[in-house]
Amino acid sequence: MDIENIDPEKYFKVALASSVVLFGFEQNQLLIYIHQQQIQPQKTLYILPSVYVLPDKNNEQAIRKLIRDHLQIDQIYLEQLKAFAHVYRNPLGRVVNVAFYALIKLDENIKIRTKKLNGHWIPYDEIPDLAYDHNEIIDYAKERLKRRFKRRPVGFSLLPQEFTLTELQTLYEAALGKEMDKRNFRKKIFKSELIVETGNQTDPEQTRKTAKLYKFDQDKYQKMTLKGYDFLF
Repeated sequence: MDIENIDPEKYFKVALASSVVLFGFEQNQLLIYIHQQQIQPQKTLYILPSVYVLPDKNNEQAIRKLIRDHLQIDQIYLEQLKAFAHVYRNPLGRVVNVAFYALIKLDENIKIRTKKLNGHWIPYDEIPDLAYDHNEIIDYAKERLKRRFKRRPVGFSLLPQEFTLTELQTLYEAALGKEMDKRNFRKKIFKSELIVETGNQTDPEQTRKTAKLYKFDQDKYQKMTLKGYDFLF
């Protein structure tokens, strides 16, 4: 068919959208954010944060604006995944979804805002059935996150400013989907020189015993973010 003879009113009835898988980490759990659909025909189901994108707008900018408007944060780790374009993925019509994932440092302000949006932070491995193909998007995001954890120090974007080695190992185990030997994990983390002691300890009133607190070395983090490394656990 000659493209010059195609009637755009007949053939170009397609919408463009973007969804984002928001990952957070709290109380030794890797979490994913979902909220309730607000429009028919699947109003009772949960979805990923999503937005329709106008033809003259940029998908990444649309997602950043969505996150900024809902969570009031700007500095996030955001990465595009791929386009999800199954013909019947949306019952309202043909919608091509360019999906992203983002890493969020969870705090009380963010949890309050997401609760007001009728949203929930769900454990990484307990995601319910979502509307559309959003479970497929989450599965793809999990695989991408796993690869990033092996090659980039992306945990920096999920952990608080100061953290324990147990928190760090728990985060890696959740993201990679495997248990790790404690001694071997710590040996490799220290060898990477990615973290340094802060001189602080956990509050003995909140934990059964105190533990040293660490933080990421900013210079090493920036260099390893650019060149990468291999964590073979």
